[in-house]
Amino acid sequence: MAVKIRLARHGKKGFAFYHIVAADSRAPRDGKFIEKLGTYNPNTNPATIDLNFEKALGWLLKGAQPTDTCRAILSYKGVMYKKHLLGGVAKGAFTEAEAEARFNKWLEAKTGKIEAKSNKLASDAKSAQKARLAAETKVNEERAKAIAEKKAAAEAAAKEAAEAAAAEAPAEGAEAPAEA
Repeated sequence: MAVKIRLARHGKKGFAFYHIVAADSRAPRDGKFIEKLGTYNPNTNPATIDLNFEKALGWLLKGAQPTDTCRAILSYKGVMYKKHLLGGVAKGAFTEAEAEARFNKWLEAKTGKIEAKSNKLASDAKSAQKARLAAETKVNEERAKAIAEKKAAAEAAAKEAAEAAAAEAPAEGAEAPAEA
């Protein structure tokens, strides 16, 4: 029986969510599996990966073959690197303590990169929001200015009309007694 580590699709149409499973290669994609190793949600930025590290490593050491996407996920989480280091220990290239030290150093660097990316995304979102707010404030000021100009023009026209009516009213008042 050939065991594959692969993704089993869940979620709704257009919004996929995957389970990372160890399954017989002859089983259907979303069908029977041997063991669930974790989940993968590509809809978030960065993608959310919840993986049982020890189970995944155990299946790799037993000979399970990951699919291309699962290989990328396992590599991202460090399972493939850990397998590589354990192979070096088995060959006698270095000790298990040195392998652990190398893995921890790699894990710290990887965590730093992930945090930097999430911080950059958060700061970009804040700066974009500030830019939108500034643009909206500018548009509101322009609208207020245009409205003030319209009101001033309307008041000036009303004042001119009132002055014209006042100028005509005394002239009409003078003519009226002459006719009487």
